[in-house]
Amino acid sequence: MKFKSLLFLSFWMLFLAISCDKDDITFDAPSQELRFSRDTVFCDTVYHQVRSETYVVKVFNNEDKDVMIPRINLEKGAASLYKINVDGKPGHDFQNVPLRKKDSLYIFVEIAPQASGPEAIAEDRVLFTTGAGQQHVTLFSVVQDAEFFIKTPTNPNLISSNTTWSNNKAKIIYGDLTVEPGINLNIQPGTKVYFHKNSGMKVATGATLNINGTKDDQVIFRGDRNDTYYDTIPRNWNSIRMAANSNLLMNHTRLFGGTRGLDLKQANATIKNSFIHTFQEYGIYAVGSTVNAENLVMNNCGESAIGIFLGGNHSYIHSTIANYSETMHSLNRMGIFATNEWTNDNGQKEYGALQNLNILNSIVYSDRDNSVNLEQVGLNQFNYLIKNSSIKYTDLSGAGFSFENNPTNSVIQSIKNVDPKFVNYFAAKLNLRVKADSPARGKGDLTIANSVPTDIVNASRTTNPTLGAYQ
Repeated sequence: MKFKSLLFLSFWMLFLAISCDKDDITFDAPSQELRFSRDTVFCDTVYHQVRSETYVVKVFNNEDKDVMIPRINLEKGAASLYKINVDGKPGHDFQNVPLRKKDSLYIFVEIAPQASGPEAIAEDRVLFTTGAGQQHVTLFSVVQDAEFFIKTPTNPNLISSNTTWSNNKAKIIYGDLTVEPGINLNIQPGTKVYFHKNSGMKVATGATLNINGTKDDQVIFRGDRNDTYYDTIPRNWNSIRMAANSNLLMNHTRLFGGTRGLDLKQANATIKNSFIHTFQEYGIYAVGSTVNAENLVMNNCGESAIGIFLGGNHSYIHSTIANYSETMHSLNRMGIFATNEWTNDNGQKEYGALQNLNILNSIVYSDRDNSVNLEQVGLNQFNYLIKNSSIKYTDLSGAGFSFENNPTNSVIQSIKNVDPKFVNYFAAKLNLRVKADSPARGKGDLTIANSVPTDIVNASRTTNPTLGAYQ
């Protein structure tokens, strides 16, 4: 009987505990300031009427008591471009928000703005009003007006007449955008082109892609995730594919963050004063193509900064081609790889002549044994010239050519295995200028330098030319 009475009493005590209303808990006014996981939320650059990703702010109660936050609100109220969700409830103004002792609550932030011009700043604050005073978390984002190119089953996403893109709107590409045969696409200074995941551009036979950036207004090609975290991450988009007999003219352009940068198949490219970096495979993948580049800066590419297949005709003058990576250590990470062989889409081997590969007044350097790798297959023409350049070369590691006593006299007045002393070669900084005591200073051939008399930032190099893209 005593046991039954004890069991009965325990049951009712448990029942009463379960039945207690949580609202009976006493919440006091905060006597200390709240603590936040961040004091500023920098949102990705966002585009007209496109909702951003969701960002999180945690609010901590460091007190030894349960508190009631009198008010949490957006400073601009219902007129704000931002939307917030406080502990699971959407809105812009919240009253009497409870927060248990030593606990936290979540505030979710996003923005889906109406753009009022090419580029503007969207700013607001989340205000926290308590007895301890008013605190805030700043919300900040760049908002761009945008033009969308979206491939669907009913829209092949074609540019079928001569077109000029200006910088009044960002260009956002979903799927492949194709410039049709014989058509010219001209891109003006300051234009920003963003590719969604698994998207890219195709330039068909006989078409021309003419990219006209300037030193102060570069043209940008990148993935559509604008958070700085993605500046050094590859595979955010696919590539720019240039078909046979298509033409690329590229000046003052920054191209980064994809799988391949320029994918050239028997195409023609002239590249000046440009940056190509952070690609999973190749920055430039050229099959039987002609590439003439000057003042080109490259870095952080998984297989090779430049991959040359099926020969072709190539010239790199006053270029800085580095390959250092913090994220792609398992890949080859060469500077320049060249062969006269290529395996086509059907798995068949094809062969062509390497008519010229000229590396002049340039730096080709990496943390691998060889920054230049040449692979001649068969008896096809295979001409190369490395003149007044600084390269990484290890005699016993199979670079495919001889540095000293070159039997074809194709390596002239060049520097082997001497660190060029970049200011900062990692992609997060990407400062491939050379330091004041760099061995690359004053080592350029003056005649070659006079053919490219100013460097990538328009500094003169007509006296004591420095190797690479920077004087």
